[in-house]
This record gives sequence, structure tokens and C-alpha cells, in this order.
Amino acid sequence: MTSQFRLFLQDPDAGLEAFVVADSLVGGRAMGGTRMTAGVTVDEVADLAAAMTRKLALAGIPIGGAKAGIRCGLPPGPARDRVLRAFGRAVAPLLRGGVYLGSDQGVTHADRDRFFAAAHYRPEDSLPWLPCGWPELWHACEDVTGFGVCESVDAAATDYLPADSGRRVAVQGFGLVGRAVATGLSRRGYSIVAVADRAGTVAAPTGLPVPGIIAATDAFGTIDRHALPTGVQILDRAEAWLDLPSDVLVLAAGGHAVHERNVDRVQAKLVVEGSNLGCSPGAERVLAARGVPVLPGPVANIGGAAVTGLLLTDGMPATTDVPGLVNGLFARVAATVRANTIEVVRRGRAEARCLSAVADDLAAQRTAERGIRVEVVSA
Repeated sequence: MTSQFRLFLQDPDAGLEAFVVADSLVGGRAMGGTRMTAGVTVDEVADLAAAMTRKLALAGIPIGGAKAGIRCGLPPGPARDRVLRAFGRAVAPLLRGGVYLGSDQGVTHADRDRFFAAAHYRPEDSLPWLPCGWPELWHACEDVTGFGVCESVDAAATDYLPADSGRRVAVQGFGLVGRAVATGLSRRGYSIVAVADRAGTVAAPTGLPVPGIIAATDAFGTIDRHALPTGVQILDRAEAWLDLPSDVLVLAAGGHAVHERNVDRVQAKLVVEGSNLGCSPGAERVLAARGVPVLPGPVANIGGAAVTGLLLTDGMPATTDVPGLVNGLFARVAATVRANTIEVVRRGRAEARCLSAVADDLAAQRTAERGIRVEVVSA
């Protein structure tokens, strides 16, 4: 077990209240996203940092796990930008010292670029071979986490979805990951029957017109109900995405979206964590007892973390070809996610265990096999 380093940051003039947690270091380095919500807590961030350690170990990427949280519920605008810039100035020594902090819930790639600029930090400065700037690369890779979730769903479908099922999917959360999942799975022949944003759920039993729903959605994942295509239902009941008939439920927003108080409403045959810690441990146990597996985040949603980690640890061959690099990164994500999904599902079935426990054991095993030295972080 590691101890965690927890750093608390405040700038009253800018309205900044934030924290950074480093769960582990490998070669003196760690990485993770930055969550920005009104209610984020340091304990939540600590759990996310620990999950990042497991996620990167499972993918075989030699870097430790970290996470940051900014407690802020401001709408887009100058005041929110001021908070982001203050955060960038506060974490500048960490960024330049080997702790990479990127995007997570509530923080877009543009937000990340804003606090990087305030920190005078450019990841590409330490990657002289990179054929483009960091923002340009991420514009091309912005759907990679959702792409990886689609790969995981597809790899698990053979084991968990009947051949004659309609492969109906409900997506909870319609930010960058949720939109990429809905688009990717619909292109693979799945029927997206419901999507949920912070305002509620929209649904169509025969399948939503995904391009039309995305056209009515803003950058932060909120769907304009007045711009919906015809035939789309607006559901008023709370968490309606839980109990709609579906085969797959993808959790793509927030932690513990499925928990002990609402787990009995889940109708899906397979739950997939497109978000980090989307299903509480207690809820996962309840679902497992019902025969409903939960594909954990460290298996399914590695995409964005894998791209960052592979680049920061020189895990990709140097190239001057931007499209070739992007295609190579997506191919690595696909191969990693599919292999891990198949292995975790196989072991889970053989051992009759929750898939998250199987994934944790597999991450520890791979760390030992590859001789990766995970350094204890001194609090």
C-alpha cells in the first residue's frame, strides 16, 4: 500500500480552492486528470488517483498515478477562466517537475490549455520529436477515450450479450466521452436508446438519431431540448436512464452514478465504466450477485490516459507524420483495451469474482512481471 501526497491550493483573490493528490511515482513521475466540479472533495480525488495508478499499471505504462480537483461550479466566462489560470500558476512547479495534470470531468482540452499557458508549461518542449503541438495532437485524439470504451464493449459483447439481442445502449453523461461512445457504438451497429445529461434523459426505444442529438449538444455536454429531432422523448423522472430497457449501460459522467440506493433500478445486462469510479463498490457487488458484470474504468476508459502516458514515457516511435502518429495511438489503445477486456472477463468468469477485483490483481501482477518500480509517495 502506498501513502499519498496531498497538496491543498488556495488563491482567495481568484476564487481558487483546489487539491492535487499523487498516489504513486514511477521514475519520479506521475500523471492524471483534473476534475472541476462544485462539490469535488480531496477524498474523491485521492480515490481517482489510486484508480489512475491501477489503470496505468494494467496498461503497462511506466508512470505513476495522480489526480487534481478544482472546487468550482462557475459557468464558462471570465471568472471561471480566472480560476483556471490561478490553478495553472499554483501547479506550475508540479507540471515542470514530472506530475502531469490533464483533463477530467468539467475540464475541457481548452481549459487544460488555458491553465498550461498560465503555468508556462508546454509538454511538447520535452518531446522534441513530436510532429505537432500538444493542442493540435489532442484535437485529433479528443475521441480516444470514448473509442476505447467502444472497443471494450465490443470485446465483452460476445460473452455477455445474447447473439439475438438488439444491443441497445443507454449512455449516462453526454460530454466528450459520452458523445464519442454514442457515435462509435451506433456506427458499429448498436442502438443508442437513451442518453442523459445534467438536465435529465432523452430517449427513443427504437434508437436515437445520434448525429441530431449531438448537433443539439454544447461543448459541456448539455442537450438543448428545443433543438431535438422529432420523435425523441424527454423523460422527466430522475435518473430515467437506469430503468430503461437496455443491454448495455455506459456510465460516462461522475463518480458513483450507480450506487447502493439506485442499483436495483438497473436494467442492463452489462455495465461499463466510461467514467472513473462510475459504479460504487457496493453497487458492483449487488449487480454481480444478479449476474450483471461491471467492466471497470481501468480496463475500459484507458484511452486518453494511454495516449498521454505513451507520449510522456517515449512509448511511441518518433515520427514526423501526424496522421500516422494518431493512427498508431488509436491502434495501441484498441489493442490494449481489447486484450485487457478479454483477459479480465475470462478470469472473472473462471473465478466468479467482481471484474474490478480481477483487474486490480492483474495490474499488480503486470507491475511485478515487468519490473516496474512503483515508488511510495511520502505524505
